Amino acid sequence: MSKVPFVSIIIPIKNFERTIETSFDYLLKVDYPHDSWEWIIADGGSTDKTIPIIKDWQKKYPFIKLVNVPNCPSPGFARNKALEVVKGEFLFFTDGDCAPDKNWINEMLKHFSRDPKIAAVGGEVYTLKVDPKNMVEAWCQHFRFNMVAPRYGFIKEGYYPDFPRDPLPCDIGGHKAYFFGTCNVAYRRSAMKEIGARFWDRPTGEDMDLSYQHRGKGWKFYFAPLAKVDHMHRADLKALRKVWVTYGQAHLPLIEKYVKKNTMQILFQNLPGCPSVKIPFPYKGFIYIGNLHLMLFFAAVTLISAVVSFFVRSLDAWTLTALFFVLTFKFAYQFVRWNFDMEPKSEFWTWAKLKYLTNMSFIEGGLKDFKKYKIFCIEPSF
Repeated sequence: MSKVPFVSIIIPIKNFERTIETSFDYLLKVDYPHDSWEWIIADGGSTDKTIPIIKDWQKKYPFIKLVNVPNCPSPGFARNKALEVVKGEFLFFTDGDCAPDKNWINEMLKHFSRDPKIAAVGGEVYTLKVDPKNMVEAWCQHFRFNMVAPRYGFIKEGYYPDFPRDPLPCDIGGHKAYFFGTCNVAYRRSAMKEIGARFWDRPTGEDMDLSYQHRGKGWKFYFAPLAKVDHMHRADLKALRKVWVTYGQAHLPLIEKYVKKNTMQILFQNLPGCPSVKIPFPYKGFIYIGNLHLMLFFAAVTLISAVVSFFVRSLDAWTLTALFFVLTFKFAYQFVRWNFDMEPKSEFWTWAKLKYLTNMSFIEGGLKDFKKYKIFCIEPSF
């Protein structure tokens, strides 16, 4: 039997006492020789019971290494500190709230061995519920939060498209932004070393940036859905909304870095294929127009029209107001339509509320740092 490659599993953490032992339990069941791997846990300053838990595990498993990262500004910074001590030929990234499948490593390595130009293999991300009664966790599962295939039109196993020579904003922060999240991806260490790749230190978007660093240099990315992990998601709405704000915020510095021309795209989500047009504009960015945007637009127009109609007292004005109201209802229904299929159906308004608030948080994030970057992003409707 041929010797298997030595691999490093890198996990950045901070206050993960809720999930870290579950992650370790699943990792321990991964089918790979224990003398051919190491776990590098990069702690960014935990103040709960996370560190004592890790130290207890280290007593039993010497392949677990702890890297302390005081004053850590971001998960990317912690991962860079871990990269300074790794020994693996292949670098597997996951998080302290993820549960890898038993075939996770072998499934990834299988694809690396077939093509030396593959820099990264990424797998699918499913949900592992910690609390069966937690509505936020249930929402994340229904929404397919962090899943790869639905993000790109339910793609199948295979190579990602080539990175465009002159990317548009939607190629970097929009629906064509092909990347692998660091909750489930493996990189060829030699590829990272060849291009000098590192994670950036910003609070989010480091996984997208690392992907573009490689894809922009001609390296290939391969999607292997069988190399799956289950993700233990945020347990409360405040934390979930916060993460969606940061997702939107990440797009502005990414567009600043990778989009060279001042290009503004308008993308029509309600039309087949999400066609786009480019318009003259002093700033880079994109404007998605989907059900949420149209619902909010026509709701505002309905309100204004109703006020005008009240003072004008014209039948034509009230007819126009009624038309705007019908359009508001139409796009509101289309926005929440798939919430009707969620179980339990008695929680429909909870599902609709969660969808609306998370989508609004995403849009908020895309607008939050406009003054800093002079980049304008209206994020998509879910």
